[in-house]
Amino acid sequence: MSLNEARAAPQAREAEPAPARETPQQIWFDGRFVDAGSDRAPLTTHAMHYGSGVFEGIRAYATTDGGSAVFRLPEHLERMRKGCELLGIPFDVEEATAATLAVLRRNGHRDAYVRPLAWCGTGSIGLDVAPLDKHLMVATFPTNVHLSGAKVKLGTSSWRRNPATSLPPLKLCGAYVNSILAKHEAKQRGFNEALFVDDQGRVVECTGANVFMVRDGGITAVEHRDALAGITRDTVIALTGAESRAVRHDELLDADEVFVVGTAAEVTPVDEFDDRSYAANHVGQEIAQLYWRVVRGEEARYTRWLTRV
Repeated sequence: MSLNEARAAPQAREAEPAPARETPQQIWFDGRFVDAGSDRAPLTTHAMHYGSGVFEGIRAYATTDGGSAVFRLPEHLERMRKGCELLGIPFDVEEATAATLAVLRRNGHRDAYVRPLAWCGTGSIGLDVAPLDKHLMVATFPTNVHLSGAKVKLGTSSWRRNPATSLPPLKLCGAYVNSILAKHEAKQRGFNEALFVDDQGRVVECTGANVFMVRDGGITAVEHRDALAGITRDTVIALTGAESRAVRHDELLDADEVFVVGTAAEVTPVDEFDDRSYAANHVGQEIAQLYWRVVRGEEARYTRWLTRV
């Protein structure tokens, strides 16, 4: 059989259809939906060079009634608005709220990590952001857990937290290089999270979470002016009546339990801190279970914190 004849010969069976392509995840970008993989930021984007942007980390949870809800959405977006105001980025809380709910519905995500980001775009590579284009996007991802359920080994960082007098404790993009450096150092030293302390030995926070300790049954929320005013921290204080005060590094080492809290970390007990191990984390575990019920709408007293998708 010649090559041409082989090409013309009927096939023994029909060709199988190509596998269906997954629908690309969508992001909300400046008022419209686009594929998440789209190139929307030129290489001359100001935020890419200088970190001139503001973000939030928000969680949506599948609720027990079969729906989905975003946890403390107004508080997150109000904090983002404050950061945008500092950089002169227009930010409409109502628009961002609608965009968040719309992209969750569009992607069909019930349990999700939500990332709104506002940034300075093109127009100049100088430090004056006033004449630059400004942008807003909202992306959602299937649930992302900060500490991934791993055994938490917390190490004191040699780096200091950005002082509030230099960088306000908001979610400014460039400020998080500080956290990246501390996290990188911690991993190199065999830890999976870093703790910032100040020059006086007072505890500040972790790279992306606030810190609590338990001593003789009492719960204390670490307070420091350089730490992010965490929304999960505020939630846990409201749930437990925890005392909020400054805490020294040695107090944390002497505590019966230590746990960290954050939007991604939720409530996560610490297993090891520097050279100290914690055998039991009963209080932290109980708070984690309560928090889990609250965010999923199982505690009627706190459903005011949920925005239905």
